[in-house]
Amino acid sequence: MSDLTDPNDPELSRDPWLSMKQFTPARIALGKAGMSLPTQACLDFQLAHALARDAVKSPLDFSALTRHLNQQGMAAITLQTQVEHHRAYLQRPDLGRLLSESALQTLTQLESRPFDAVVVVADGLSSKAIERHAIPFLTLLLPELSHRGYAVPPMCLVRHGRVAIGDALAEHFSARLCMVLIGERPGLSSPDSMGIYFTYQARSGKTTDADRNCISNIHQHGLSYAQALKKLLYLINEAERLQFSGVNLKDETSDANPASQLERANFLLD
Repeated sequence: MSDLTDPNDPELSRDPWLSMKQFTPARIALGKAGMSLPTQACLDFQLAHALARDAVKSPLDFSALTRHLNQQGMAAITLQTQVEHHRAYLQRPDLGRLLSESALQTLTQLESRPFDAVVVVADGLSSKAIERHAIPFLTLLLPELSHRGYAVPPMCLVRHGRVAIGDALAEHFSARLCMVLIGERPGLSSPDSMGIYFTYQARSGKTTDADRNCISNIHQHGLSYAQALKKLLYLINEAERLQFSGVNLKDETSDANPASQLERANFLLD
């Protein structure tokens, strides 16, 4: 019997699904050994599952993140939600949308004049995503905001934060633009995916998920930092023009070449 754990094995090369693997990270064309999966496919799955669990359970080093931001000239403050520990974060999403008393006291010590935009970074469900992608993206985003003349308070780094924590911070700073960078729920092919949630005129208790725009899947094998920035700047421009965000604000950016799309349109027929 041939070894079906070897991707170069001729038994696997005849699988008609193999040619599709170049188009997706999904687990297709894994082969089989008798009635089971090949050993390598089982091991790959177990590794991906372990990486996803680690991404959820590993705490984000906020001190290191703050230090790296400060070294690059980016001011930041660390805030805490009403979640006291990680288990509560998973079981009580509502507490991750509310600032703690200590966070509210910290905010009262900051300048309270109206700002144009607030940038929030929350650990979310993948600390690895923020650890790997937040700083590279922020080094692109903040100069763009400065170039546009936007007044921005220190970045708010929120421990155990949910997306809606940005509403309270936008309200505190009277900011019309709110951008929340957060670690997304890990998948078996992307344990370090970062998302950006953009809201125009976010206000605590009044803003709903339908009022937000999401830019998802930012990681090494997904959306690049430049692509994510392009989408975010487009949403900012349109939100400023239309004075709303969310489901009624469509992302019409595209990095695809229509000719290349046409060439790939019938790959199933190859």
